Amino acid sequence: MRDYAFSDLKTGHQESFSVTLSDEMMEQFKNITGDINPLHLDAEYARKAGFPDRVVYGLLTASFYSTLVGVYLPGKYALFLGAKKMNFHRPVFVGDRLTVTGTIANLNEAFKVIEIKATIVNQRSELVSDASLNASSLK
Repeated sequence: MRDYAFSDLKTGHQESFSVTLSDEMMEQFKNITGDINPLHLDAEYARKAGFPDRVVYGLLTASFYSTLVGVYLPGKYALFLGAKKMNFHRPVFVGDRLTVTGTIANLNEAFKVIEIKATIVNQRSELVSDASLNASSLK
């Protein structure tokens, strides 16, 4: 876990991490949210809908933005304030390896607010999602 204080951060600073989506993650997300849409649970249904397999929950994918802020940038002293202009560009499937990257776009010194431009790409370097994130530094 990173532990950047606000004074440690500079515009352009970048952090990344990778994660592979698993069946267990899908099951846990379903149990937490109650989302039982068959597109996420039934491979045959997903194939009939035109997908090669079950589609990973979009907000499971987007939840890694929280990990980015709370663990990597700025990490320990962060409070995730929100995501603006979050877009999904392509579906994600179980077994995909995602790389989440955040780059500091702006620092508001008066309020200790950090604007982070974030992206998620899959193992083929295809853009899966992008967002503008806001976080506050508690230190």
